[in-house]
Amino acid sequence: MRGAPFLNLVLAMALALMTGWLLVAGKDIFLPIVMAIIAVYVLTTAAEALGRLPVLGRLPVFARHLAVLLAFTAALFGFALVVQVTISQLVTALPRYQANLQALIDRLAESGWIQDNPTLEEVLDATLEKISLQTLFIRLLGGLTSFGLSAFLVALYAAFLLGERRDFGRKLAAALPLGDQAEVTGRIIAQINTRIGDYLAVKTLINMILGAVSFAIMWWMGVDFALFWAVLIGLFNYIPYLGGVIGVAPPVILSLAQWGDPLKTILLAVLLTLAQTLIGTILDPKLVGKQVNLSPFVVMVALAVWAALWGLPGAILAVPMTSIIAIVCAAFEPTRFVAVLLSEKIADEA
Repeated sequence: MRGAPFLNLVLAMALALMTGWLLVAGKDIFLPIVMAIIAVYVLTTAAEALGRLPVLGRLPVFARHLAVLLAFTAALFGFALVVQVTISQLVTALPRYQANLQALIDRLAESGWIQDNPTLEEVLDATLEKISLQTLFIRLLGGLTSFGLSAFLVALYAAFLLGERRDFGRKLAAALPLGDQAEVTGRIIAQINTRIGDYLAVKTLINMILGAVSFAIMWWMGVDFALFWAVLIGLFNYIPYLGGVIGVAPPVILSLAQWGDPLKTILLAVLLTLAQTLIGTILDPKLVGKQVNLSPFVVMVALAVWAALWGLPGAILAVPMTSIIAIVCAAFEPTRFVAVLLSEKIADEA
């Protein structure tokens, strides 16, 4: 019996490795399903919020769910359309951007900041190892294109999950006739619903506010593709700690190619960073730790692991997926130590 904890640890590691391999191999199958499940939490919370409004609260539950589902579907396809249009417009604008960058290089060379008056191609060869500006941004947006192409499956899965959500309790009672098993499973599902639903609802609201503020800043300064960059900033803000920097970097870098004016680009970077900081400080104080009870180190590790498994969508889903794992592990004594290691406040997992 002394070797039981070690055996449990070995089996847990083997299960984790097999699960990781399955997630990578079945990415195209599992990712839309997981995205739909996570989306249902947001849609359910939104439908409940509509139920508390004076007029919309009189609508039946089915009508509220249908309304939020239609809005979600329109948002997904709208995002996919914006990505496609942005890529097309960006390809058209790239010659102008390259000319602006070349003019900037010429001005810097004339003022003595750069020696030998190099061409834009020479600068790119020296800094980006012969990766053209067009290839750089097409690769950046190309990853988002595949994300948008799965919109149909996500919306379809979400619709079926919403439709079957009310019957899930009866199915659970029929599948687990034993009282203890049904009670434990029901408690786990209730915890997941509360934590993930609250986290995603608050985070989505904050990201919408951040996206709106960022759009206003970029529209005021005349940034090309301001709507797309605002959506991107809000989307990347789901990624804890690093999402703000990743979301702000593309419009700031592209603005230098658009204007050829470093001072104006610096002003844009300052304003967008200020918006990130103020919203993160006022509206999002320690949101991850309070809502999902994950330590900051665990969040960073989860971010790296899920990003390695599923790329950008994995980074966005890292926090809710890891929180679900912690809740399930906390419900069973053999795996409770995993939940304790993942949590920020041990008392919550007791």
